[in-house]
Amino acid sequence: METEERAEAPRQAGTIGRDAPPDAVVVLDFGSQYAQLIARRVREANVYCEVFPFDATWEQVAHLRPRGVILSGGPASVYEPGAPQLPAWVLEQGLPVLGICYGMQLLAHALGGRVAPAAEREYGPATIEITSAHPIFADLPTRLDVWMSHGDRIEALPDGFEALARSANSPYAAMGRANLIGLQFHPEVAHTPLGGTILRNFLYDVCGCAGTWTPASFIDNAIEQIRARVGRDRVLLALSGGVDSSVTAALIHRAVGDQLTPIFVNTGLLREGEPETVREVFGRHFNMQLVYVDATERFLARLAGVTDPEQKRRIIGDEFVRVFEDAAAQHGPFRFLAQGTLYPDVIESATTSGSAAAAKIKTHHNVGGLPEDLRFELLEPVRALFKDEVRAVGRLLGLPDEIVQRQPFPGPGLAVRILGEVTAERLATLRRADAIVRQEIEAAGLADDVWQFFAILLPVRSTGVMGDQRTYAHVCAIRAVTSEDAMTADWARLPHDLLARMSNRIVNEVPGINRVVYDVTSKPPATIEWE
Repeated sequence: METEERAEAPRQAGTIGRDAPPDAVVVLDFGSQYAQLIARRVREANVYCEVFPFDATWEQVAHLRPRGVILSGGPASVYEPGAPQLPAWVLEQGLPVLGICYGMQLLAHALGGRVAPAAEREYGPATIEITSAHPIFADLPTRLDVWMSHGDRIEALPDGFEALARSANSPYAAMGRANLIGLQFHPEVAHTPLGGTILRNFLYDVCGCAGTWTPASFIDNAIEQIRARVGRDRVLLALSGGVDSSVTAALIHRAVGDQLTPIFVNTGLLREGEPETVREVFGRHFNMQLVYVDATERFLARLAGVTDPEQKRRIIGDEFVRVFEDAAAQHGPFRFLAQGTLYPDVIESATTSGSAAAAKIKTHHNVGGLPEDLRFELLEPVRALFKDEVRAVGRLLGLPDEIVQRQPFPGPGLAVRILGEVTAERLATLRRADAIVRQEIEAAGLADDVWQFFAILLPVRSTGVMGDQRTYAHVCAIRAVTSEDAMTADWARLPHDLLARMSNRIVNEVPGINRVVYDVTSKPPATIEWE
């Protein structure tokens, strides 16, 4: 069993780009913090993969025609009352099954084995010894460094299973019977260095996948589905200039051409120089007429006096759609509203679905903050992709590096980087501080190594001394993280002299700030954004 839970992704029917590819594998999520990581590792092996809640029915997954099933880890103990159990269809369909951690214990428990609390728990690095030949360990050494995270262990194997590996604390670190395999360790994490080979062995040698899912195949499939769904109707695109909406624009434009109208809304919550950059880049790169709307006053008026972050997100999401409705009246009619929603957006906006309890983290304005009376049908062609996959698709579509490599920026913009009320004065202060952070990290040649870096304006004042005068001014925080997909992140170990330059410039060049702090919290337990 694992020690942490994570939010679970709700499913949405009719998402573009999710028809069954030639090969697919499904992950059943039993509450693991690593379920999405498993999916990413499978896709890195060029096999399509989707995550489903543990109680998903065969009817819900059958459209993918899966070649195999992966059972994730989870925080429960299989022998406890109310613990998630294995759906009957997993064994009835006769598909290859890979159980990881709790998934292995669940497989053993369902087939008559015995699972019990371990005398010594295993959390962290461990070494296993392969004791029996099996395709899952093909072309691997007999001793492997792995990552364990469990408090239970298998005491007796189900009938017909054999031990494939052992560790100091687990006599059954891996088990197998034909195409049913269990691993007590986590092959999906970086701390299991050869875990990728283990997963590929399962996908290719056990499931028989061919590895044909690539960014190019995604593009072909998505274009076909966009054309089929849109028909002759017109599409209104929410264009921010970020990689997500840009790839969405390029994908839809390639599919339906001038039926797409991209509209760039200046919310007044953008970074320094951003409105000008977006207009210049898209005017140069895209052979389409970009509609520009400056709605700064509308957004600031609605945000006046609001301090709650969830309320901010909902207000911005609602006003964003209202602006689009006004634009639609002028340039329409439109049937569809296109957005660059990604898989991590969906996960972090998860709410309770069916019998699977999910912890809601925050509302993304392009997922959970839209008004219920939305007048458009949503078109979200990259909803099933992670950020690195979107970048790969963007490169194939011919987008310039200045767009493809642009760091993530939240839909609500600087409003969620200003803790407290959003005003024009506070926006100007943060906008300048944020520009300094970006300039210095880029000048240091670290922009490609850091996933995201930005400034936050805190609702705190502190005393200081500038010259011979006492000051009482705002505190600015700097946030810089490294990550692969935003699901997890670590704070970036920036050089001290770089931190010193950023602090010195902000205090001296930005009126109203006299103190700078650096955020050294990873995700989890924190999120990347402060709100």
